[in-house]
Parts: sequence; structure tokens; C-alpha cells
Amino acid sequence: MKRLLLATAMLAALGGCMSINATETTVATAAVRPMEMPTITIYHLENRRSERIVWLMEELGLPYTLVFKRGDLAGSMAEIRKVNPGMPVAPTVTIGDQVVTESGAIIETILNRYAPGKLTPAMDSVDYANHMMWMHHAEGSLAGRVIADYRVWMIKPPTERSRLVDSEAEYQFAEDYLAKHPWFGGDEFSAADIMMVFPLNFGMALNVVDKTQFPRINAWKAKIEARPAYQRMLAKARPDGMVGALPALPAHAPSGPRPGQQ
Repeated sequence: MKRLLLATAMLAALGGCMSINATETTVATAAVRPMEMPTITIYHLENRRSERIVWLMEELGLPYTLVFKRGDLAGSMAEIRKVNPGMPVAPTVTIGDQVVTESGAIIETILNRYAPGKLTPAMDSVDYANHMMWMHHAEGSLAGRVIADYRVWMIKPPTERSRLVDSEAEYQFAEDYLAKHPWFGGDEFSAADIMMVFPLNFGMALNVVDKTQFPRINAWKAKIEARPAYQRMLAKARPDGMVGALPALPAHAPSGPRPGQQ
């Protein structure tokens, strides 16, 4: 009798495990199904980071509403303030009734909810970690460094490279990666490439770095600019070219090793 009771208990326990595993499998399967997408509205400033979200939606073929005043940055900012008075930045995006900022967060939210598996390497692939690194490196390290160098050097042009990580080091890091990979997401174009375009363009266009030193970045940019979705983004989000473009630096830091690295 004791053996029968023990066997019954073991079967019940196994059945519970099988039920849990089946439930986990069901949940995992459900998690990759796209959610029903509410209306997405992109509040945009021409030639700014909000281009990333327009480009993303064009790559995905998803519907969106684009709000900006053509050729009028102040007017476009006024539209942003209407929906996001506490933090009027571009991009500001409404997803249904929710207001969201930060282009990386917006991109990941849209992909994870409404386009799972697209523009992102498989999570168990080697490329996934690199993709995620560049997704966050774009703003967390690259943009912050390049914009800071631009502002400082506009006041006082540099006479030597910084002893710390500077803009040239950031570009060289990207250049070296592209020597081994065709895209920042690895073997295929991904959202990491969308994130990286703005800061790389910023430094090259404004003479923060010598753009002739980075042939692989230039080749990657040519591939980006040839993408049909990128061309559609330009036509919709930058119809008059570089509106409100900043002036280029008169001089960037001299190229070569940083002090202490000779």
C-alpha cells in the first residue's frame, strides 16, 4: 500500500512538472506573437534623432503618423510640447495613449511588442550580444563623447588628442568591428545599425573626426543610404535636406596615438 501511495505521489509530481513545462512553453510561444498595435505617432524634428523611428517604421512596413512643421524647428518643438511638456525632446512618440521618449527605448518597445524577431538577431546567436552592445553604445558612449568633443572644441580647438577615450577612439572602435562584420548587428542589418547612423554621421559631418580615416564606416554608410526604407525616411522626414544643421568645427584633434600611448 505504501508503495502504491508513493508511486501515485511521484506520478502526481511528474504530472505537475509536465503541466508547468507545458505552461512555460505556451507562455514562451505567446511571447513571440506580435501584440495588436495601437496608433503610433512620431513627433519629429528634422535632421534629429527622431529620424530613427521613422526609418524603423519604414523598414518594418508598419503604419504611423508623422507630426512636424516642415522647415520650422521651433514650430515642430511646439508640437512636441503639446504632448510632452515636461520633457520636450525628439523623438517623442505616442503609442496609443502612452508618451515615450529615448529612441533606443522606443525602438525596442516597437520591436518587442509589434515586430518580434525582426531587425534583431536570434537571442541564442553569437550576434545577439554584439547587436545589443551597439544598440546601447550608440548613445551611451559614442554620441555622448562626440557631442561633448564638438561642444568643447567649438570653444577652444584642440592641440592634441585626449589621454582618455576620445571621438577618434570611438570611431576606430566601430571601424575595427566593421572589419569583421558587415553590419553592427552582425551578419545582417539590424536595429543597431539604425541607432548607430546618427552619432557616426554627426562626427563626420561636423569635422569632429577626419572622415577619410574610416573607410569601413564610409562603406557601411553607403550601404545604409542605399536602403529603400532609408530613402523613404529621407523623403518623409527630411524633405528639405539638412534643416538647422550645426556649423562644422574649424579643426578636430590631430590624428595619431593619444598622449601616453606612443
